[in-house]
Amino acid sequence: MKRLAGIAIGFVLSAGDLQAQQNPDVLDYIQTYKQLAMEEMMRSGVPAAITLAQGIHESESGKSLLASRSNNHFGIKCRPTWEGEKVYHDDDARQECFRSYPSVSDSYRDHSDFLRNGQRYAFLFQLQPVNYKGWAHGLKRAGYATNRKYAHILIDLIEEYQLQQYTLLAMGKSLPQEEDLARNGRLENRKSSGTGPSLTEEEPTEEDEAVIAARYPAGIFRLNDTKVKFAP
Repeated sequence: MKRLAGIAIGFVLSAGDLQAQQNPDVLDYIQTYKQLAMEEMMRSGVPAAITLAQGIHESESGKSLLASRSNNHFGIKCRPTWEGEKVYHDDDARQECFRSYPSVSDSYRDHSDFLRNGQRYAFLFQLQPVNYKGWAHGLKRAGYATNRKYAHILIDLIEEYQLQQYTLLAMGKSLPQEEDLARNGRLENRKSSGTGPSLTEEEPTEEDEAVIAARYPAGIFRLNDTKVKFAP
């Protein structure tokens, strides 16, 4: 509901209205890095939806100074064990040390390894990959960010831009119906009203499907302790 001059006015957004409200920088970021996020999920088990949501937020859709100059899309600081290139930016304190990468793909890979190999994040890999809310709250609880609203920021991004579809694709699953994909998001509410066409952002491309088919083993295997069977 929207209030204007003290009067409640109900409205329904069409697919075009939804697209117009979405940030074009975020949409460009998703289009550019969705494949990388899925490949990293296949390699490390970090859900693609979580990777994309963190990348969007931490890098300001690739526009932040840290991302544009240092290819650091996840705000990862140096820490004593870091042996790579370093840059210094004001964050929680002045001139903190951040990691610098030769490419964005190196940043994505290091982000996956940072979570996979970090003892304080180990519990996240006991969650099912599709449990994006558990992952988001877990990242906040483990201290990935100091922002109290960090988990909700990630959840809102995943639901607004339907990032869960990339986690499902990386698991080799068929995309569900829209009402299942956005079960906890705004789109489910609009769908249930019986109005408008499908609001799914985009269908998987042939390139998406080809990469998935090439990387997954035949038969049943495990991903983050979940049994998965790839069905092309």
